[in-house]
Amino acid sequence: MKIFTGNSNPDLAAEICRYLQIPLGEATVSTFSDGEIMLQINENVRGKDVFVIQSFSSPVNRHLMELLIMLDAFKRASAYRITAVIPYYGYARQDRKVHPRVPITAKLVADLITVAGANRALTLDLHVGQIQGFFNIPVDNIFATPVILEYLKTRDLKDLVVVSPDAGGVERARAFAKKLKAALAIIDKRREGVNVSVVMNIIGDVKDKDALLLDDMIDTAGTITQSAEAIKKAGARRILAACTHPVLSGSAIERLNTSVIDEVIVTNTIPLNEKDKACKKITNLSVAPLLGEAIRNTHNETSVSSLFV
Repeated sequence: MKIFTGNSNPDLAAEICRYLQIPLGEATVSTFSDGEIMLQINENVRGKDVFVIQSFSSPVNRHLMELLIMLDAFKRASAYRITAVIPYYGYARQDRKVHPRVPITAKLVADLITVAGANRALTLDLHVGQIQGFFNIPVDNIFATPVILEYLKTRDLKDLVVVSPDAGGVERARAFAKKLKAALAIIDKRREGVNVSVVMNIIGDVKDKDALLLDDMIDTAGTITQSAEAIKKAGARRILAACTHPVLSGSAIERLNTSVIDEVIVTNTIPLNEKDKACKKITNLSVAPLLGEAIRNTHNETSVSSLFV
């Protein structure tokens, strides 16, 4: 087994390798003077089971291109099997035609990864589970639920209610509430434009309860902060937010800092920059052991689903 990484999240890749007690593969990913990506694999991978760890973090298009070039290089270097390990799968929100004459980019990216040379993919908390069907190779979509649950057990939460910030996240919130033996509430949200949302109604009781707003990602933080404001007005006692992928683009940090949210729980599928780290509300959890076990089980041809049952 060999593990390599691009430039999107080298710290996570190094942590996974420490967990598995194997060295990180040697590869140089750099740039030509005109901006083209240059790659050199610095060790023999012929006949090896290769795992390439790369998130689609900012700059998204560069990190996607790095992954494609690495997959192609390993294919041409005669690796036995190549697994694309994508902690954060970008373009996932473009998973259907919501308007006429728009692309389904989540499918396009899946095709690119397959054609580039991946034999299978391993990802974490896809925006929607059906994206697995966009690939023509096996895909394991594992969940960060165990990591976040373990942390929440250390918090002194009383009369907890898990809140889905939109109708699309109800299934995720319901599963979370079941594991925590908590109540469930739903925000009825209507979107007026891209990255713009308006909270309308709260379905469920949050009065005098600790509330956990749960989503797969926080991007501009507009949805999560508006939802927090709504449930605070409805009488919630303490408000926590949790997500797997801290995209945190635009004015996200400013919104979180001035919001009524007491704590924002995220994982390291996407690395936090210095500005993000300076936000005292953010608690950053590691998914390295979870991904490490998934990689080990994939290599040993044992069950991956057992990690989150």
